[in-house]
Amino acid sequence: MKIAVAKGDGIGPEIMEAVLSIFNANKVPLEYEFVDMGKWVFDKGFNNGMTPEAKQTIEALGLLFKGPMETPKGKGVKSINVTARKTWNTYANKRDFQTLHGVDTVFSKAGIPIDITVVRENIEDTYGGIEHMLTHDVALSRRFITRPGSMQVIRYAFEMARQKNAKRITCGHKANIMKITDGLFLECFHEVAKEYPELKADDIIVDDLCMKLVTRPDLFDVVVLTNLQGDIVSDLCAGLVGGLGFAPSANIGDHISIFEAVHGTAPDIAGKNIANPTALLLSGLAMLRHLGLTENAGLIENALLYTLENGIHTGDFGDKSIPAVNTTQFAEAIINNFGKKPQSGGREIIPNKPGTPTPLKLEYNSMMVSKEGEAETIVGVDLFIESDEQPTAIAEKCQRHAGVKFKLVNISNRGTQVWPTGSVYTNLVNQYNVRFESIEDYPLNQQDVIGLYVSMSGNFKICSFELLNMWGDKKAYSLAQGQ
Repeated sequence: MKIAVAKGDGIGPEIMEAVLSIFNANKVPLEYEFVDMGKWVFDKGFNNGMTPEAKQTIEALGLLFKGPMETPKGKGVKSINVTARKTWNTYANKRDFQTLHGVDTVFSKAGIPIDITVVRENIEDTYGGIEHMLTHDVALSRRFITRPGSMQVIRYAFEMARQKNAKRITCGHKANIMKITDGLFLECFHEVAKEYPELKADDIIVDDLCMKLVTRPDLFDVVVLTNLQGDIVSDLCAGLVGGLGFAPSANIGDHISIFEAVHGTAPDIAGKNIANPTALLLSGLAMLRHLGLTENAGLIENALLYTLENGIHTGDFGDKSIPAVNTTQFAEAIINNFGKKPQSGGREIIPNKPGTPTPLKLEYNSMMVSKEGEAETIVGVDLFIESDEQPTAIAEKCQRHAGVKFKLVNISNRGTQVWPTGSVYTNLVNQYNVRFESIEDYPLNQQDVIGLYVSMSGNFKICSFELLNMWGDKKAYSLAQGQ
């Protein structure tokens, strides 16, 4: 079985060498195809951080094991890590956070065990990186949450929770504020939950989740979140178990999966052979289990846990009265402890059932579209305009353009209503949203909206616009604060 391996930048090559030495000593039945990815590839002019040969190899093999990578700053290029996850639609980012004996934390000292799996949506949200300056003062980021994308990651989370024998699965969200985007994600969660009656499925507002995670992390089992919120919460959970040096990461897709260390490249210690390889090793063990190499994974993990339990540590953690070992020595200690079991937290050794990571050969992009349940109608438009005038002056101009099909119903600034009612204590910026709706809810078409756009452009620079849609009797747009 062959997989693609990218060593990474900074400490990446050192910790990857340590992990592969452990795999080789355990006779893990894998072959490695090394591929060129990372900062030095950016520097050679490849804007996606990988050579065409690397992309072809990874798509042929279906699995990438990668060290930490750096994206050059100030060159306008996208993160190699995010680009890889999105290019190959690895829609579920899975991170396991467990108490490790020998890694002291507030909770381990208090005797509170932690075993949390965070599943983060990996493709959508603000990570689309779709941003525009609407005026010289106003920036816009578009946040995409889709029903098919949400269903993919949520269904994965429920299936994984069932296999883990979890008792509880929790959806973290901010649907109290982002009622349409997070509301859609939460709606999908409760829809999928009906298919898994044996699991306790509940939801929690993400800020409340963060508070509860740092007070009673033992209450949580599996947590699924949107991309940005999941990014923040997963790093918070890493802090509960000792930091990113103990945080494995798996990026799961239907055809290609990526297993990686999510910590940085630590250039200040690169080349010194003192980096901690634990996070990359734990990610590698998740990869082995993904490939069906459960026996190898169990033996190596027990040896790792035994090593940690006996106080062997690199310089970034552990009992400071015990001398630290270097990266190579830490790997050698794990190898020497093959066959030993820790006093607590040991893994059951399950015989290997290896499969193959080789993906299906796709000839075209998969199109994910759910069935449209009710008829769609256009009932208005939001026009985002640039102006430094007062709301009443803007309203007077807008009403001249309304014509016989539209009525001006609302003007807002940064999401707060400023016309027809508002407060002079609301500070304004030079970008307004003017909302027109159809008279007597008469269905509109795009030509009607374009006609209004053309007319309005005689008075205003129109930065952007959004149709106001309805499906059946359900509004598919938000109201302004105070509307």
